[in-house]
Amino acid sequence: MNVITLASRKGGAGKSTLTAHLAATAHLAGHRCLLIDADPQGSLTLWQSLRRDGKPVVKSAARGVDGLLAVAMLEGYDYVFIDTPPTMWVVVSEAIRASTLVVIPARPGLFDLHAVRETVKTAQERDKPYAVVMNAAPARRDDRDSPVVVHARSHLDKLGIPVWSGQITQRAGFALSLAAGASAPEIDPSSAAAAEIVGLWRAISRSVEAVNAARARPPAGVPLAGRGAPAASRAA
Repeated sequence: MNVITLASRKGGAGKSTLTAHLAATAHLAGHRCLLIDADPQGSLTLWQSLRRDGKPVVKSAARGVDGLLAVAMLEGYDYVFIDTPPTMWVVVSEAIRASTLVVIPARPGLFDLHAVRETVKTAQERDKPYAVVMNAAPARRDDRDSPVVVHARSHLDKLGIPVWSGQITQRAGFALSLAAGASAPEIDPSSAAAAEIVGLWRAISRSVEAVNAARARPPAGVPLAGRGAPAASRAA
């Protein structure tokens, strides 16, 4: 079972939005998925109540995730996606400890970038692979990142923090699809929003495959991501 935790100390970074879209995309790809809503705001629980088929399943765990993860393992889920709160760091730490990969959404601004460090520190302390995803970013022009995204990537690179090579652009399609109890790929598979989410999901799945392959081999200094995947990193 693979556990993907979306975590950030910054409220409004887009954890719930990305968790919903990624889990729905994994579900469309044929994986048996569970979402754990560890945020007291209950955004994923609300979204799931709007879905017609009730899948992927969402379970609330505002006080901790270990119990639900144990049950999920017994029930044979392929992927568990955990949406965490910006506060209640004990719950977040518990989720990170159980993770296969930690995804850290960050808007390309000062406050989000500053908040990345604490999440990275927690992932490193628990020897968990992690990667930052540029979220709600300005649109690219002529296939080039906007100046604010270029600056954000440069800042994180200087800190040695890996960042996915793609981005999730600020698009109305993400919010509108969630309001309909769906995801971007479900509403319009040919949309730019769908393409970005599918690209991120494929990158995450490749990184997870690399992590699991590395676990199956004797310890060695191997990279944990392939071409186009989030450059997931472990603490040295």
